[in-house]
Amino acid sequence: MNGSIQPFPRMILVQCVFVLLMAGLLLASGVPAAQQEKNPPGDIPDSQVFIDYTSPLGVVLKVPEGWARTERNDGVRFADKYNTVDLSVTSLAAAPSEASVKAVELPALVEAGQNVESGKVDRVTLKGGVAIHIRYKADSDANPVTHRQLRLEHERFLFYQEGRQAALDLSAPVGADNADQWRLMANSFRWN
Repeated sequence: MNGSIQPFPRMILVQCVFVLLMAGLLLASGVPAAQQEKNPPGDIPDSQVFIDYTSPLGVVLKVPEGWARTERNDGVRFADKYNTVDLSVTSLAAAPSEASVKAVELPALVEAGQNVESGKVDRVTLKGGVAIHIRYKADSDANPVTHRQLRLEHERFLFYQEGRQAALDLSAPVGADNADQWRLMANSFRWN
């Protein structure tokens, strides 16, 4: 070498100029890049698409598109990660009341669930009619691989028509912000 500076490889020079130009454009615009949406476990994204599900048991309900569906003789279950939408239809001689739910339904939930903590029971009017609304918390089933359990919050709606009761149970990890999505689903319920 004769002490002269070696030429910078042309490709690296072009890439450096491009990066500097892009950085200058971003700084000049004054607009920061959009942040990636981060949802806590169990949050249903605001961009979730809902579709109509028509049950062979005579019920129509909006459900999240793309969730895994499991059909049963008494209903259906939709699930995605830590969220579930469970719908069952059974015969019932009389419409449920707040008193009958506190006397019969809540003890049955406590008996069938894990660490069930019962909450408020009230009567609500939704687009599909009057329903008994039950709020409760319970532990999830253990993950078959990790054996991990999550604390879930549930909102359960009991609808009644002509000797049939439909139970719509919505659940997600405690603290998930699904109020709007759950309201949409509960209000979409109708007898077919």
